[in-house]
This record gives sequence, structure tokens and C-alpha cells, in this order.
Amino acid sequence: MIARQRDRMLGTESIGKLLIRLSLPASVAMIVTALYNLVDSIFVGRGVGVEAIGGLTISFPFQMLVMAFSMMIGTGAASVVSRNLGAGNRERAYRAAGNAMVAALAFGLTFSLLGALFLSPLLRLFGATPVLAGYARDYLTVILTGTVFISFAMAVNNLVRAEGRAAVAMATMILGAVMNMLLDPIFIFVLKMGIRGAALATVISQALSFTFLLYFFAGGRSSLKVRLRHLLPEMSVLREIFVLGFPALVRQGVGSVLVILMNNALARYGGDIYIAVFGLVFRILHFVLMPVLGIVQGSQPIIGYNYGANSIPRVKRAVRLSIAVATVLSAGGFLLLMTLSGAVFRLFSGDPALAEAGVPVLRLMVLILPLVGVQMIGATYFQAVGKAKPAMFLGLSRQVIFLLPLVIILPRLFGLWGVFSAFPVADFLSSIITGLWLLKDVRSLTARKDEPVPDGLLSS
Repeated sequence: MIARQRDRMLGTESIGKLLIRLSLPASVAMIVTALYNLVDSIFVGRGVGVEAIGGLTISFPFQMLVMAFSMMIGTGAASVVSRNLGAGNRERAYRAAGNAMVAALAFGLTFSLLGALFLSPLLRLFGATPVLAGYARDYLTVILTGTVFISFAMAVNNLVRAEGRAAVAMATMILGAVMNMLLDPIFIFVLKMGIRGAALATVISQALSFTFLLYFFAGGRSSLKVRLRHLLPEMSVLREIFVLGFPALVRQGVGSVLVILMNNALARYGGDIYIAVFGLVFRILHFVLMPVLGIVQGSQPIIGYNYGANSIPRVKRAVRLSIAVATVLSAGGFLLLMTLSGAVFRLFSGDPALAEAGVPVLRLMVLILPLVGVQMIGATYFQAVGKAKPAMFLGLSRQVIFLLPLVIILPRLFGLWGVFSAFPVADFLSSIITGLWLLKDVRSLTARKDEPVPDGLLSS
């Protein structure tokens, strides 16, 4: 009954109201999480120094790899769970959830052991300079003790979403983020633990999220009744989880490779200060784009349902409105960062060298930010309507097809500024290709339905 009501809602309710309803919870959770990353950097910069921020940047690739494998498990298992719940095969859904939990714990433990054994060569691979290596080592040594919590919390939160408990999933993310922000100043300023204190705050906050999720499942509050027998590995289930989650692994894994290339290029052409700048810009942009990502997540079920229901006018309205809102949000972020770039960097440190180096970098890297909404919505549109090849191509176009080669080529031609120029160039190329492809496909949908193209964003 509830499912039928939700279906009617997707097919009949105002697109604007739907977009707000479906986007807001995801946006709030992601904004809070991104805010914690920024606040974490502010405490580290103010309490330890600019070099410590560089140490955090060196640590990014490892954390992104953990995230990549966690997302592979989580998104793959969420697909298996939701489809089997819909088909009434609850036993297989429970088995998928249990196997995902065990896999997340196993991957977290593996990363902890491998990280501890090979920390020194990993830091060299990640681009650590002699000064930054000490900070990165101090940070990762603590993070490694809590990788199991991080992996489990990220993967299993997707299972909570798969059973339709968006509010619980949001609460899990907010709980960890808020705890981290509360513990950071205590460990860094009061207990004088430096960058190790920031890492310990992260581990404790993720352990809290881990405990909350265990309580949710073990306490019978979840509709996924996972029992001990469901924890026993079943190869067919694990294979399905890994296959379905592999695209998420690729997307997140490419991000880790990109940061490694950036760190090494900046160590060669810029030095420690520019590694710290890149880490801050990375987190700033991540924060600014969270509302856009919320719109992306909210638009997908609207577009997908109405495409499947043959309601092409509603598909068009959803695409147009999603692009319009995403563009307004990204353009607002662009204006804010261009206007307040100096003040933004002064939040992280009183060292004038940081703002002097960071302001021109930030302004260069956000040049094409107003167009990014088109690229994000476009890739999501093709995924929502089931066109896997363009969805995969456009989803990977920015990072894999354009950005990775540009990060390798442009520094050889233009030095330091070639490293940072790769980002707006990749954004521009990817956005233009996505926009043209999207426009063509939406027009062809209209033509097949023998309906006129409406005036507005997608009309000529």
C-alpha cells in the first residue's frame, strides 16, 4: 500500500514539491558531513599549522580507497536488498545484508593491516614531502585503528537507505559528523594532541556511527532481520554485490588516483604550501557541491519513474527544473567563493602565506562551477532512464577521460598552474559534451512521443 502511494506520488505530484521532498534529506546529511570535513581542517590549521593540513591532504588517497571499497559493498548490497524485498524474497535480502556487513568488516580489517605494514611506501606513493610525511604518518597511524568502523558505517548505511529509512541513514551520518566536530577542539586544543587528536576524533565518531547501526539492526528496528546464519558468506550473493557495486568502486578509486597524481605534481612544481591549498580547495568545493548532489539524488527517481510510465512531459519538466536548480546553486557557490575567497582561507589559518597562495588557486578551479550542474544532472538522467553506456561514459568523463590526462600533460607545459588549470578545462569539456548529449536525447524522446519541445531550458 505504501509503495503504491509512493508510486502515485512520483507520477502525479508537482515536480517541484517532489524534488524538494526527495532532495532535502540527502542534502542535509551530505552538507553536515562536508561541513565536518571543513571544520576538521579549520581546527587542524588553527591548532597545528598549515603543514598539518598538507598532511591531511597526503592522507586523502588512503581514506578515499577505504571509501571506494565501502561504497562498492554498500551500493551493490543495497541494489540486491531492494530488488529482493520488492520481489518478496526476504531471505535473500537478509543474506545480502549479512554478507555485506561481514565483507565491510573484512575489508576494513584488511586495509588496517596492509596500511600498518606498508605505511612508509604508501606515504611516498601518495606524494609526501619530508615535512608532510611526519604529519601524515601521525594521522594515518591513528586512522588505521578505526578503519573497520569507517568501512562498516559507510557500507551498512546504504542498507538502511535500501529499506527506505532515509531519516535513519541521515541521522547516522549527522551523529558521526557532530561528534567529530565536538571532539576535535577537545583533543587538539585542550589535550594538545595535535593532528593525532583530529584522527582520534574521527575514529571515535565513526565508532559511534558503527554502534548506532549495530543497535539499529540487532535491536530489531530494521526490517532486515539479519541473523547469524545470514552472516555466513555465500559466493553467489557476494559476487552479485561486487558486480553491482563495481562502478562505485571505479568512480571512487579514480578519485584516489587523481589525488595521488595531484599530490606528486604539486610536490614537484609547488611544494608543501600548495599541497595544503589543494586539500582545502578540494574540501571547499566538496562542501559547495553538496546541495547540487542532493538535487541529483532527488531527481533520479522522479525521472526514472516517469520515463518508465511513459510520462515524457514530466520527464522533461524534471530534467529542466533539476538543471535550473542545480545551476542556480552552483552559480551561487561560484559567486560566493569568488567574492569571499580570501576570507575563506583565513578561516583555516592566520598565516598570510596560505591565503596568498590559495586565493588565485581557488578562483581558477571554480571558473566553470556554474556549468557543473548540467554535467551532474545529465549523467544522472541517462542512468535513470536505463541508458547504461552514455551514463557510464558521462559519469566518468570528467575524472577519467579528461582530468587524469590533463593533470599529467598540462604541468609539463605550464608548471604549477598547469596542475590547477586541468580542473576548469575538464569541467568545461565534460559539461559541454554532457549538455549536448542530453539535449539531443531529450529531443529524441519528444520526437518519439510526437510532442512539441517546450520553451525553456532544453528547447532551441
